Amino acid sequence: MRTAFLSSIFFALMVGVSSVAHAAPAAGAVEPVVAAPVVLDTKVVTININTADEATLQRELSGVGAVKAKAIVAYREANGDFTSVDELLEVKGIGKVILERNRDKIVIS
Repeated sequence: MRTAFLSSIFFALMVGVSSVAHAAPAAGAVEPVVAAPVVLDTKVVTININTADEATLQRELSGVGAVKAKAIVAYREANGDFTSVDELLEVKGIGKVILERNRDKIVIS
């Protein structure tokens, strides 16, 4: 009877270990990670450089600080309204990099 009892316990342990081994993921196995799509609420703000004040230019245009915003307004007041976006290159301190960085934000009207 003792042998039957020990055999039963051994069998029960083996079945339990076997089911745990099948249910647990393999060691080192990595489950695939599915990235959720990221939706950014990005709105392109357009700035009319013929009407924008210094604060707006400084706030909305990348790379334009107080000095460059003041230079844009001073150029506009001295030479009249801008006729093209590329005319910003004539403003002291505004180079090709700053213009291209902001081209999609700038409008002329």
